[in-house]
Order: sequence, then structure tokens, then C-alpha cells
Amino acid sequence: MIFDWFYRLFSHDLAIDLGTANTLVYVKGKGIVANEPSVVAVQRDSRGVRTVKAVGRAAKEMLGRTPGSIEAIRPLKDGVIADFELTEKMLKYFIAVAHNHRAIVRPRAVICIPYGITEVEKRAVRESAESAGCTSVHLIEEPMAASIGADLPIHEPSGNMIVDIGGGTTEVAVISLLGIVFSKSVRIGGDKMDEAIVHYLKKRFNLLIGERTAEQIKIVIGSAFPEEEIRTMQVKGRDLVAGIPKTIEVTSEEIREAIQEPINVIVEAIRYALEKTPPELAADIVDKGIILVGGGAMIRNLDILLREETGLPILVAENPLTAVVLGSGRVLDNLKLLREVTT
Repeated sequence: MIFDWFYRLFSHDLAIDLGTANTLVYVKGKGIVANEPSVVAVQRDSRGVRTVKAVGRAAKEMLGRTPGSIEAIRPLKDGVIADFELTEKMLKYFIAVAHNHRAIVRPRAVICIPYGITEVEKRAVRESAESAGCTSVHLIEEPMAASIGADLPIHEPSGNMIVDIGGGTTEVAVISLLGIVFSKSVRIGGDKMDEAIVHYLKKRFNLLIGERTAEQIKIVIGSAFPEEEIRTMQVKGRDLVAGIPKTIEVTSEEIREAIQEPINVIVEAIRYALEKTPPELAADIVDKGIILVGGGAMIRNLDILLREETGLPILVAENPLTAVVLGSGRVLDNLKLLREVTT
């Protein structure tokens, strides 16, 4: 009892949404204390040894703007760890931010993972967190965490469908009685939409842009369904023919065409999940609809497109960007729920 009191005094339990695009950290009793890009800037010396120069927002600012010796790297790809060493260093940074650099005792952590990843990938996440200073690491699948964060009645014997559109993956899951009845995961998300915009502008206008510019275009004028008002945006890049900087104007219709292919993959994943859902649970989904979370859920008119394609009610969660980490944070506050939904 005395040890538990001492532990809580000097450490805060953490929930971490370790995403391909962004990492969010929730501290028990405080809420979300960090929400930064999952990017690490490293410098290589003549022997190839890497030194971390920046993490998070500061590192993302360097994407596409670094000299040869400095490289901005995303250590996660398609929702799983691609670079173990940099993931560990990135986690250390976020844990230090969460503890305001004053922690004495190693924190306990709940970390979100994509549904259906391999045991090897799970072990990589757990070992990265432990090496970064966490102890008693619990893993929770993102669709479950998102459902808790979106306030779905997952304890009840009824079907709840949630679609989590992240940076690297899109997860479609049907949840009932604290369990995932069916899930479909596709390695398509916001990053693939950014790549599609880069490819489209290269092919259509002979203009080369970076991924940060593509992401900004997607956020400002991206749309999944035709709109009455066509919006435009000035885009700067390099002319592939003349080799000099150039500015063009793109429309929301053109960007909708650019991202159509990855959007269609997400639509097909939802259709497939609906086909595989048991009839009784499918009937519940007809009444309740489908809940969208994740950064991709904020693409303009995506809910309208999905409503047209499925004929079902489509609802965007109140806090789509933070639903996963908020759900993980609630698990921290409920030991019984922690045991039931984590591994």
C-alpha cells in the first residue's frame, strides 16, 4: 500500500497512441499532454552513427528541408515499427515530455496497436516501450480503444461498427460484449492519400511537391464527394520540365480525383466487413450506424460518400483525432476493463 502511494507520487501511468502519422500521450489524472508528429530527425556522422537532432513537431518541420547529413525519418510504417532504435528514442522523448522531465519511477503504460499485427510486431512495440523507460506495458487494439473513446456501448450484446482511418492503416471493426467480432485492416490511410496527391500533380502538371505540401492540400481542399462549391488552392513546387520553382492552382475536384483510389479501398473494406458481420449484429448496425474516427475521418464529405455507398447512417466521432488515446486513457482508470481489453 505504501509502495503504491509512493509510486503514484513520482510517476504517472501513460496511455500512448503510437501512430504512423502522430503520437499522442495521455497521462492519468492530467489528460492528453502530447500530440506531435511521429517523426525523428537524425544526423549521420562519417561512420554512419545516428544522432537524434529533433523529435515530433520540430522534426516534421525538417521534412524535405534538411542538408545531406540530416534526415527526417518516420520510424513507423503502416502502423507498425519499421525502425526499432528510433521508435525507442521517440518514445523516450514523449515519456519525458509527459513527465515534465521529473519522473523518478518508471511509468506503467497502455499502448495502442493495429488489430491483427503479428506476435513479432507486438513484441517489438512492447520492447521499445520497455527500453524507453516503461514498465508493465499493456497493449490494446486500436478499434477497441477507439470504441471506448467514442463512448460506444461495447459492454452490451449488440453490434457496434467503428472505422479508424489513421495515417498508415484503416481498421474496420465490429465490437460486441467487449470483444472484436470481426475486423478488417487495410494498409491504406492518410499517408497513401498524400502519396496519391504527389503522384497526381506530377503526372497531370509535371509539378513535384513534398509530402508536407501534399498533406496541406488534402487538409485544405481535399474532398471525398462532389461539392456545390469548387474550392481552389495555390500550390508551389518544382517544374519537372524546366527544373525551376513553379506555382499552379489546383481545385477540390482535381484533388478528389487524386485521392479516389485510396478512398475506394477504404469503402471496399467497410463493405467487406458488413458482408462478414453476423446477421443479428448487422441489424444493430443498421439502427446505430457506423462511427468514424482518426484523422482520415475529417476528410470533407467522407461521411456523405460512405452513406451513399452503404445506405447506413454515418457518424463522425466528437473527437476523431483523439478518440483512440482517450479510450486508452479510460482503460487506465478501470483495472477490470484493463484486464479485459488488453494483452
